[in-house]
Amino acid sequence: MKALAIFDLDGTLAQSKSPIDAEMGRLLGSLLDIVPVAIISGGDWPQFETQVVARLEMTANIHRLSLLPTCGTKFYRYTTRWEKLYSDDLAEDDKDMIVKSIALAVAALKIAPDRIWGPQIEDRGSQITFSAIGQQAPLDEKAKWDPDFAKRKGIKALLDQSIPDFSVRLGGTTSVDVTRPGIDKAYGIRKLRDVLGVRLDEMIFAGDALFPGGNDEPVKDAGVSAIQVRDPEETKRVIETMIACLGLGDR
Repeated sequence: MKALAIFDLDGTLAQSKSPIDAEMGRLLGSLLDIVPVAIISGGDWPQFETQVVARLEMTANIHRLSLLPTCGTKFYRYTTRWEKLYSDDLAEDDKDMIVKSIALAVAALKIAPDRIWGPQIEDRGSQITFSAIGQQAPLDEKAKWDPDFAKRKGIKALLDQSIPDFSVRLGGTTSVDVTRPGIDKAYGIRKLRDVLGVRLDEMIFAGDALFPGGNDEPVKDAGVSAIQVRDPEETKRVIETMIACLGLGDR
């Protein structure tokens, strides 16, 4: 039986940068009654607050919930309030180099979008995230920009050459996440192991980006049982199955 259920956020529990819906909130609350839950994503803490924390039911057992923003480079747990256990931030010089390298890659590939909604670059402290058509882009525009991942795979290939000392992953629907080497979701998974005392083979993960180059792939590579999901609706069915199977294990 699994001792920890872990989820990606954007594309898995919710649409990109959107709050989880009421049904997802209820399902997560029911799952928390059975097993501890962790959410790990490329988004920063404010995104977790608006997308997840504010949408959970008041009765949810949030003491059993671990939240890991920026691909696990930050870790939050609830005591009497949400507290940050750690944050592995990038040096300012490194941030500048990453931002310049992203701009050069986009220019070289000639894939600058015709329109941008909000900032493209977000400094998340421990991670630089490039949102190709802007952080406030409508969901339908995000879905159209890079449906086959080809544009972002091109950006990643160039960044792997220009900044080889950093880890580059595809996240969300239009974004690219850059962290220090070895700082990816597998890093966060190992932090969960160390903080919670749960073995990797006792964890189960669900995410929409387990494909090669996706920012969920390191979880699978770390040896954790992983389930590829298509979207939040499929994740709901996965959670229902977890509740049924794990709940039987408690009887």
